[in-house]
Amino acid sequence: MTEHNPRTWLKSWTPEDPDFWEKTGKSIAWRTLTITTLNLTMAFIVWFMVSALVVRLPNVGFKLSANELFWLIAMPGFAAGILRTLHTFLTPIYGTRHVVTFSTLSLLIPALGWFYAVQDPTTPYWVLLTLSFLAGLGGGNFSSFMPSTSLFFPKRLQGTALAIQAGIGNFGVSVVQFITPWIIGFALFGTLAGDPLTFTKGDVSKPMWLQNAALVYVPFIVVFAIAGWIWLKSVPVRANITEQLDIFSNKHTWMMTSLYIMTFGSFSGFAATFPLLIKQLYGVLPGGPDPLAWAFYGPLIGSAARVIGGPIADKVGGAIVTQISGVGLLVCLIGVSFYTTPTSMEQFPMFVGLMLGVFFFTGVGNASTFKQMPMIFPPRQAGGVIGFTGAMAAFGPFIWGSLIGASFAVTGSVNAFLYALAVFYVINVGINWWFYARNGAEAPC
Repeated sequence: MTEHNPRTWLKSWTPEDPDFWEKTGKSIAWRTLTITTLNLTMAFIVWFMVSALVVRLPNVGFKLSANELFWLIAMPGFAAGILRTLHTFLTPIYGTRHVVTFSTLSLLIPALGWFYAVQDPTTPYWVLLTLSFLAGLGGGNFSSFMPSTSLFFPKRLQGTALAIQAGIGNFGVSVVQFITPWIIGFALFGTLAGDPLTFTKGDVSKPMWLQNAALVYVPFIVVFAIAGWIWLKSVPVRANITEQLDIFSNKHTWMMTSLYIMTFGSFSGFAATFPLLIKQLYGVLPGGPDPLAWAFYGPLIGSAARVIGGPIADKVGGAIVTQISGVGLLVCLIGVSFYTTPTSMEQFPMFVGLMLGVFFFTGVGNASTFKQMPMIFPPRQAGGVIGFTGAMAAFGPFIWGSLIGASFAVTGSVNAFLYALAVFYVINVGINWWFYARNGAEAPC
């Protein structure tokens, strides 16, 4: 291997060697996990920033239809799927230090773009769509950050490490949906951040600083990117793009991709659409809820379940946990379909409760599938598969947002989408059982 800058590349890395791990590897691995997780959290915040903004846009003067709003929350997922495909190959080429630092700095583009755009209700729709697409830069980072982490830890700890990183990173969705209603209510930056718009709902009018919801994250983006440049190094596991393409000849790459779309695709898809679903289904009723007062609980529960699910999958095996996740998802999703044509707010608690069940089982499955992949594939391939499956599942907000919008447009209800999704869950439960979970499975994991 060609000599590389020691400031960036570690000379050697053997985490499966107990002596190396205890004396050298452990401290570097956990430091790397901490820094990349902070950066990943910012990536998720920027990726889902649009989902927290769009529910407020009509009330401050933006003239947008329901279908246009669903497309705004779909575009970050579309971009993330494309960008994650590219990120899949970056770490073995450029290394952890460069990839984490510069991909985090790229988040400044959508953050500053939305800061300016939401201050003017006459901003053209195509500009909003473009900025929504650029928010997908945050979604793309996952598919280089996670494969990087898998290289730093021994196999026995990869389920735990990946669950911690992804789970805490996923908390970024809850952070942005929880903080936004509070942060837009006052002049956080004084006159430096621009004037407020007037929020109107019924007889209520009040000033609102929507731009705060984007600007508040800019300092954190800069600080975390600098931390990555100073303290991160890269594992000397290298491969060009051609060498990495061998994962696509393995059928298990495609099986695990489908399973991860079931879990993380559902998490990201429902996380993006949950606020708007609440607004569309229950916001029109007397005493209708503020969507952002409830929506953040879903990603919060899903993220916590992912953190908890990783160590459990390490102990009992990823496949059986994925099986439980799939069945739980199916049951909760069918339950949700009974509460999507409400006649009063009395049905709202059951709707929210079942949706939180969906989020819980997505989190469990997100952790267990990431335990399965390092067990099925060798280290370099496992990193590529983790990146590729993450890329495909990142289309979740795009698929969910566009299809839910189409379901409403064609049938007047979200249930057509939910029923089709239930069929997809059934297929994946069967795949996981046959190939990974049953006695005598081809690749038990």
